[in-house]
Amino acid sequence: MLPTPLRPPLLCVLSLALIACSQPPAEPPREEAAVQQKAQSRALAAGKARLAARVPLAAMPTVMPAPRAERLPSHYRDEGRERYQRFADNPVQAVAEAPVSTFSTDVDTGAYANVRRFLDSGRLPPAEAVRLEEMVNYFPYAYPLPKGDAPFGVSTELAVTPWNPETRLLRIAIKASDRRVEELPPANLVFLVDVSGSMERPEGLPLVKATLGLLVEQLREEDRVSLVTYAGDSRLVLAPTSGRDKARIRAAIEELSAGGATVGEAGIQLAYQQARQGFIAGGINRILLATDGDFNVGTSDFESLKQLVTSQRRSGVSLTTLGFGTGNYNEQLMEQLADAGDGNYAYIDNLREARKVLVEQLSSTLATVARDVKLQIEFNPAWVSEYRLLGYENRQLRREDFANDKVDAGEVGAGHTVTALYEIVPAGARGWLEPLRYQPARMTENDSQELAWLRIRYKAPEAERSRLLEVPVLAEAPRAIAQASEDLRFAAAVAAFAQQLKGGQYTGDFSMADSAELARGARGEDPFGLRGEFVQLVELASVLQASQNGRSATARVE
Repeated sequence: MLPTPLRPPLLCVLSLALIACSQPPAEPPREEAAVQQKAQSRALAAGKARLAARVPLAAMPTVMPAPRAERLPSHYRDEGRERYQRFADNPVQAVAEAPVSTFSTDVDTGAYANVRRFLDSGRLPPAEAVRLEEMVNYFPYAYPLPKGDAPFGVSTELAVTPWNPETRLLRIAIKASDRRVEELPPANLVFLVDVSGSMERPEGLPLVKATLGLLVEQLREEDRVSLVTYAGDSRLVLAPTSGRDKARIRAAIEELSAGGATVGEAGIQLAYQQARQGFIAGGINRILLATDGDFNVGTSDFESLKQLVTSQRRSGVSLTTLGFGTGNYNEQLMEQLADAGDGNYAYIDNLREARKVLVEQLSSTLATVARDVKLQIEFNPAWVSEYRLLGYENRQLRREDFANDKVDAGEVGAGHTVTALYEIVPAGARGWLEPLRYQPARMTENDSQELAWLRIRYKAPEAERSRLLEVPVLAEAPRAIAQASEDLRFAAAVAAFAQQLKGGQYTGDFSMADSAELARGARGEDPFGLRGEFVQLVELASVLQASQNGRSATARVE
């Protein structure tokens, strides 16, 4: 494996942390606090340096456009109004009581980029901002391709859990068939852009304009683009325009300026109206909503906006949400609107992420190969006594929802990979739950070599009835984590890190340093540097966590 180079600012942070640890015990608490404060300051500088290195200044406008006369209050951005969904971690389940686990797929990646944004700014993210499945699914994996007429390949792997030798980590892997951009059907795209006052900042509208500029370069002659904006009102800025007229599209985007309140509902309705007017039968019909999600005028409550998008998806127009901004970012709305709109959600914190979503993974972002994809796994009590699903807390379904085609689920785009991880307790091993006194005796005689039975339901893009795919999970001897595949080891490292950011209830003594080491050994070829960047983020988070814990200890002493 290639060693992971540390950037100089991070080396300075780690060196300073080591120096602080080597000070004699007699050092006064206030001097120790000063050292820790310097470490945090250096971590903040390192994050800013990383961010600056990834976002070329030349890509940003040199002059900010003049805002409209209507402005938001001066204290508006200082209120810290970011909003996230709060879900408790999935509970441990006893196979004797609940042998079946059912959930919807999730290919969103916004949580990872958002967590990176916090770390780059020198802060640990709030626990509710960490969604384990979105962090794991952020990375590409070399999973087996589809066989036969199925739209995706399915595989499983079992290994000893790196943070608990008593349990096993079961990975379920899905790989959708890929398509080159030039092979995609014609696209009818509506850019829906928030130009309200809350977007008047470098990480707001200027970054939106640079992001959409990257997408414009990918357009073909047969593609059509419309541009709708909303602030105090909504308006059509650009009527449907062929992808060959890139200069006209770019000019319309560059003329956008920010200012005013946010009437998001009217903008969404106008965008759907425009998408229906330009509808391409058999083509890609999609709205790309670029906003911080802060709808502060008109219909702004979560359920009403979600219901509006849900009612519109029947028209065959899907909705992708691209999140921008800080301070007032409404991540809950962005993620749920994309789910309701049969689309996907990404958070854009820099131009590198914009390129990943709208250039390198454009086919995945725009083209759907399977709709309403649901997973259901039934564990065999002869082999498994307990289990817990890692992540997917807001994607849980009832058992009866699996076969109900009227229940909405996640979409999988061309080339997407989906990873689901279960931590399981082998039958007879020590688990998390105390044994019950009056439970039925466990069956010990069983000739079946099936650890579990996996069922997947999905709909073809234009179909209304689902298809069923079934895959047995064999009870093979688990590999030691060091002998597991690179993809499983790396996914396990990401899953461990996500749990550690949320308090590490189940990771025990397995530290962030252990997560970084596990990921470092599973980097593989890493052509885009994403895995190497992850290792650096874990190391940065470790320093921030140590600094935070040190400040708490000093405060208790004083």
